[in-house]
Amino acid sequence: MPGVDIRKDDTVRVMAGKDRGHTGRVIRVLPREGKVMVDGAARAKKHQRATGKRSRSGQQLQQGGIIDTELFIDISNVQLVCPACGRPTRVGHHINPEGKKVRICRKCEAEL
Repeated sequence: MPGVDIRKDDTVRVMAGKDRGHTGRVIRVLPREGKVMVDGAARAKKHQRATGKRSRSGQQLQQGGIIDTELFIDISNVQLVCPACGRPTRVGHHINPEGKKVRICRKCEAEL
């Protein structure tokens, strides 16, 4: 699945799963695994131990506690949101007049 149409900093909408309907920005893309990380979606609580060396004053370098982490979502569960029409859409491809291959919206034919 190395040829994915969703890139970093694209706006996507989650179409399936517990965060269905959430719209957010793509933080990371793993094309070989077919996964994306969306800002604010698929959050999990992680219990983290305080780590690091103690200084003479007794302070630690990294504080422990419960932190929120973002998990990866399968790329088939998200759709790209078109900036022109604002709707989630499939991605099409088109060769522009300069001869460059560009992504287009399947609903309004605008360039992504």
